[in-house]
Amino acid sequence: MKKKLTRNIIAYVMGIPSGTIESIRAYEKREKQKFRVMLIRDNSSKDVIGERHPDLDIVVRCDFSVPARIAETLAPYQDEFRAITCRSESYISRFVQVIPHVPYLRTPSTESLKWATDKLEMRRRFKLLAPKYSPKYALVRENTKAERKRVIDKIKFPMIVKPANLAQSLLVTVCYHEEDLERSLTVAHKQIEKIYKENGRTEMPKMMVEEYMEGDMYSVDAYVNSLGTIYFCPMVKVITGKNIGRDDFYNYIHISPTGLKPGTVERAQIAATAGIHALGLRSTTAHVELMKVDDESKLIEIGPRVGGFRHMLHQLSCDIDHALNDVLIRFPKRPQIPKKCKGFAATMKWYPKKEGKITKLKGIKKCQELKSVVELQQLKKIGDMCHFAKNGGKAVFTLTLFNIERSKLLADIRRVEQLVDVQIG
Repeated sequence: MKKKLTRNIIAYVMGIPSGTIESIRAYEKREKQKFRVMLIRDNSSKDVIGERHPDLDIVVRCDFSVPARIAETLAPYQDEFRAITCRSESYISRFVQVIPHVPYLRTPSTESLKWATDKLEMRRRFKLLAPKYSPKYALVRENTKAERKRVIDKIKFPMIVKPANLAQSLLVTVCYHEEDLERSLTVAHKQIEKIYKENGRTEMPKMMVEEYMEGDMYSVDAYVNSLGTIYFCPMVKVITGKNIGRDDFYNYIHISPTGLKPGTVERAQIAATAGIHALGLRSTTAHVELMKVDDESKLIEIGPRVGGFRHMLHQLSCDIDHALNDVLIRFPKRPQIPKKCKGFAATMKWYPKKEGKITKLKGIKKCQELKSVVELQQLKKIGDMCHFAKNGGKAVFTLTLFNIERSKLLADIRRVEQLVDVQIG
């Protein structure tokens, strides 16, 4: 008689973020269960996050472009899989390729993932099923006078120009005149193929425009079970480069929790729910970006993944294990969300005021001495080139902070702004 196998493999497609395996091991001890962590990767990808982790149990590789190879590679584990996830939006297209070959696991549908990773398709779904919460939009087919006129007549100024398949505000610009629109499209068309490739995107590059919404930006991560029931994390306040006077839309600071009134949070959750259900997302974590306009929430976009920096933000401020909950919702089990938070957390992405080569970089070591600072990751050094996010550039450094008192957290954020001196030659 064949021995019955235990379903205890938790599989990750194309990458395992830092801290994820440690969360699973801690859960094992609490629940007195044993899980094996698997990484499934495409042979064509050179850099895969987490592949060298000492506590990773299984790594399988195959050619994702051939469905039969995926099926063949995963076949020996079909009776042992417990859950499967993908934590990076860049690799959702590869997750879509894997899902048909794990038919008995709780996953989002491949259609919902395609809708949620293509901003044009996302807007079409919102227009169909959540029109109250979505701005006007249009695809930009080419950078010609006639096409620009068509788009301007439909959307009106000001408008947002963005690629359909990129995150982190890459190539996102705001336009107030036709000259702005022409310039933004020219820059985007020159760089878009390269940036798609650098970010692991396999989709065909395309640009779109949206009605510009003036308001306060917030985001919220949520866990969606297989029946569409949604469990929300605390709201996150987002301060963009635009908010601090930069001609760029990168997320400068995230702060959580927000202190918003319960009615405002409820309205935001209603809008988020409408968007999540419009995309048909299930058995996944969803990252929802919202614009608060005159006390009403509008949908910016929704990603079928954990939001950037969210694991540390929610862990520090509210003891929420975001990495674990992303798995639990697929088991399925109710995610663990404490009712009260213990403090306030923030993340910061630092870009210089202008583009060019770094000639001076001071103050970073002093920042690390501040009481609220938890982690600082320096991404660039003297001599490196800096570009704005709208032109495909990455931050000079990222910073994570926590303090029991909101006032002290804000004070240390201000000290960072005063200490750091990045000069461009």
